Amino acid sequence: MLEGQALLDKARSLSNRPEDQIARACGYVGPSGRVLKKNFYRALVAAKGYTLPSSGGAGGSGASGVGKGRQAEFRTRVHGNGNLLIGQAYTRRMGLEPGQEFRIEIHKETGSIWLLPLDGAGNALP
Repeated sequence: MLEGQALLDKARSLSNRPEDQIARACGYVGPSGRVLKKNFYRALVAAKGYTLPSSGGAGGSGASGVGKGRQAEFRTRVHGNGNLLIGQAYTRRMGLEPGQEFRIEIHKETGSIWLLPLDGAGNALP
């Protein structure tokens, strides 16, 4: 991610392009490929010599302009249709890959949900 004069020079040279393209060319892209507009704008403002107060909100980015974004709460609820959604933050943290299959078991004593990986034939792995 460019900063300071290098950021200003690059942004100026691309000023005839859409904002997303300028931010992307300056390196303001997250790991998922999403353009980090807020960080880009904060860096532009800082490069111009202005200081911004740190924001203490949910994604509090602080004075550096680098925040953690949304954080997983490790909470969920059953939807009206009876589904229970486990989001990407949790599956990524568990190291799960798209297409993996599991057998779902409920532990009798604790009521916890167990995901048992299946092999290609549909059998639970040891």
